[in-house]
This record gives sequence, C-alpha cells and structure tokens, in this order.
Amino acid sequence: MTVQASARRPRHATSALSHPVLRTFMAVTAAAVGFSLVLGGAYYYQFQSLLTANSRDISSLVRPPAGPTTDPSPTDDTPHDPAAGRALNVLLIGSDIRDGENGKLGGRIAEGMRSDTTLVMHISADRTRVEFLSIPRDSRVRISDCKMFDGSTVKGWTAKFNTAFANGGKNGDPAEGAACTMQTITDLTGLTFDHYAVIDFAGFRDMVDAVGGVPMCIEKKVSSRKAKLDLKPGPQVLNGKEALAWARARTGTGLGDGTDLMRISRQQELLDNLARKALGLNLLTDAGAATMLIRAAADSMTLDPDLASVSYLLGLAYSMRNIDTDNIVFETVPWQYPGDKSGDVVWKDSALNKFKRLAKDKPLVKAQAVSASPSPGASIAPTVDPTAEPKRETEQDILADCKA
Repeated sequence: MTVQASARRPRHATSALSHPVLRTFMAVTAAAVGFSLVLGGAYYYQFQSLLTANSRDISSLVRPPAGPTTDPSPTDDTPHDPAAGRALNVLLIGSDIRDGENGKLGGRIAEGMRSDTTLVMHISADRTRVEFLSIPRDSRVRISDCKMFDGSTVKGWTAKFNTAFANGGKNGDPAEGAACTMQTITDLTGLTFDHYAVIDFAGFRDMVDAVGGVPMCIEKKVSSRKAKLDLKPGPQVLNGKEALAWARARTGTGLGDGTDLMRISRQQELLDNLARKALGLNLLTDAGAATMLIRAAADSMTLDPDLASVSYLLGLAYSMRNIDTDNIVFETVPWQYPGDKSGDVVWKDSALNKFKRLAKDKPLVKAQAVSASPSPGASIAPTVDPTAEPKRETEQDILADCKA
C-alpha cells in the first residue's frame, strides 16, 4: 500500500518514517570538525564536557557490535576516523518525553519515556553512503526482555515497536531505553550496533534554529490547533518550533487522515532540505554556526561514549566531508496493515532483506542498469563518483527548486 501525502518526496527516497535527528546528525558531526579546527583547545574541552555529561555505556545491556573500533594512531594533526575501513550502524531515536521544555513543546499529555521515531543509520565502510532505515513505531513485533543497569529485567511481549523504548526507559534513563530498543532490533533481525543517539523535541528545535531554519515548499494551507501549526502555502523558511510542529502534526487541515504513517512524506522533505542546507552552509569554516549547533546537540542528546567523544566525532565527520547529498538515502522497513482495526502495521517477509543488506554493507536500494527505465516512483541507488565535487546548495537554491 502506498501512503500519499501532500509533500514532495525527496530525491532517491522511498516512504520512510523519519525524525529530524536523522539528517541533522551529519550536520552535527560536520560542525564538530570545523568547531575544533577553528576555535581550538579551550572550547574543545568545554564541549567535550557537555557531551560526556549525557553519555552512557550500554555495552553490558546489549549484544556487542560486529567488530572493535580501530585506532591506527595517526602521526599528524588531521582528524582521524577511529573506525576507518569499517561500516557503522548507529541507532537513532527521537524521544517524545514530555518533561521540562519538552513538555511545553509537545504538551504534557503522557508520562514516562516513549520513542517518537526510530531509525537505523548505516555509514558505509568507504564513507560514500549514509543510509537510513526507518522502523514505524506502530510495527507489531516481539519486544525483547530488557536488561537494566540495576541488574533487573523487564519482560517483553508482543506489542507496538515503541514499547521497547518505554520498557527500557521505565526508570527515566534514555540509555536504558536505547539498549532495549537496540536489543529488540538485534533479536528480530540479527543486525548489531556500534553506537546510539537519543534526541528530544527541544534538541531538534534548537538545531534547526542553529542553522537559521529549514527552507520548505508548503504546497497548500496547513493548520493544526493541537500542534500549534499554521502555515500558508508557498516557499518559506521554517524556524525550529515550526519545523518540529510540521514534522509531528497529525490532525488538522492539509495533514491527511491523522495516522502516524501519513507524516512520512513531509518529514522526509523536511529532512532532505535540512541536510541540503546544512551541508551547503560549509559548517567546517563557520565557527559561529558550529558553536551553536554543537551546544544544541550536547544539551539534548544522550550518546554512547564514542559518539560523546569530540575526537571520535572529528575523525568520523572528517572522513565523511566529501559525501554528496544525493548519496544520503532513506528507506523504510517494508510493512503492511494486518487486516484488523488495531492501527498497527506488520513487517512484510522482505523486511529482513533490508537488514541483511546493511549487515553486508550493501546499498539498501539495488543499483539499476543505466539503460533501464525505472517505473514511476521507483527508488534508484545513487551513483558514487569519487572524482566528482560533492553537491552543495544554498538556501536560495533550495527555495528556487521549491518554486519549480
């Protein structure tokens, strides 16, 4: 079944349930490189402290990753990728926890910790591809038993996928929620993870504002009283609060039938445009923008110890500095409705093939022959040309494309 929405689909993408942390992760790491190179030691240690404050090691709670992090011990000052030559799988979770500032943004309508969206980010071993495999939160799956830091276990059962984060987060620790989610995916698919990152509402808002908003093409009037969203049609730049509302809104004018899956297309367009702008800003040399972005990320993310290391981020980001925006691809776990009135979705038999491709570091979308004529709407694997200049666009370029 194809889900239709008003937003234009991004290039090289299929329907996927996405969250602003997806593409923003690359902007954050890129900003870290420029920040360190331009501002130097004192700020380096300041932000290292901010990142470390929100880091938790969950290796004792989940199955270990496929291979160890390597350290070839570079002899110069060039940022070095500690995992060079090895593909990485990163679990990205958007949390809809409603405490503090997040409660003001999302409404204090629920207690506890829940995942708004979960994605697997795959960084290819040659650092030419970044792929995101989205898992619908309403997927009906077997939730794994969750190990907790205090030695207790929370028993799992068959439920919606986002129950995993809720079970793990029962004690209020996003790291335990991430561990339970990670273990559930591993048990379902066999895929293991190297890193995780959890981000909240306020974090996304702040990161969008840090890059000066995200350019969007709003095709028709959109309003949602519940989401506090009111947008007129036409090309425009959304600030952080507006972008968050656009990504999360379900009910209202111009928003479809209110299901979670109806948000797919507009979320993807937002993420696509956000990535295009962030890379086009050349944050490697913009110390001011980099500083704001790093602050926003550090205050609102829970990370594993590696991702909470500025030197690790520097190396990983530097190794991905020439990636082309056309080589950032979104897919979703193949799903279907089960035929009842539950509102859940179930995975198709082909779902495991997606995870197997990631495990083997193969593109999520199979490449097609140049002479082939793909069917309308079909996904095409991006072409990787290591000699070509990476594609970069300004905000004006993106808005002009919107008008076209």
